[in-house]
Amino acid sequence: MSSKNHSSISPPAKNKIAIFDIDGTIFRKNLQFELLDGLAYAGIFSRDVRKNIVQYYRDWLNNRGAYETYRRNLVQLYNEELKGKNKADVIKSAKRVAAFHHGRLFIFARRIIRRLRKTHRLLAISGSPIEIVREFNAYLKFDDVFGTIYEIDADKKYTGREIYTPVRDKADALKRYVAEKGISLHHSFGIGDTESDASVLELVENPIAFNPNLNLFRIAQKNNWKIVVERKDVIYEIN
Repeated sequence: MSSKNHSSISPPAKNKIAIFDIDGTIFRKNLQFELLDGLAYAGIFSRDVRKNIVQYYRDWLNNRGAYETYRRNLVQLYNEELKGKNKADVIKSAKRVAAFHHGRLFIFARRIIRRLRKTHRLLAISGSPIEIVREFNAYLKFDDVFGTIYEIDADKKYTGREIYTPVRDKADALKRYVAEKGISLHHSFGIGDTESDASVLELVENPIAFNPNLNLFRIAQKNNWKIVVERKDVIYEIN
């Protein structure tokens, strides 16, 4: 896997790995939602974007669609609005969004990251755009992060075309990563909240379904994976 497909902080000398999803697993909300909102607020994306993303969110909250439908709607809207926009403008908004939201993490995520950072290489694989994932990671300080990469033309403007989308096959991204780094999945951890994380959880020695949606909950039960739920300031496991 080439270095252009991910962002690296440093190459720590650790031979164990912990893989995290970000949206709904580390971050309490959705990075792409917040980036869309920030770009619309800054006038880079159209003002109607804010109305659309709020409606998508309400539909999901009111059980008028699955989380995956909500996520796909955000991706489609982002792709449509991104075409022709300057890379520098998107990065500037991503910095502002990350600075504002970086503290909104789940308690469980904070604790397990703090514990595993001492012994494991930390990797996050997200479906959100790499620009916001990188800026968010400036605060998380994971060793490496993956996010969706969009094509840029010679004028540093986005074409709107995705050229790398790790969320479509997180297991493949993980396999390529460990092969590139020369590490194994011995004593590995995986933490995710939706079925898109299931392929990673199947690979690791210590899979954790955290605040899982129904699809991942069923997969976790079938495979006897640990299920952890955080409600307000209470964290508990479901056997």
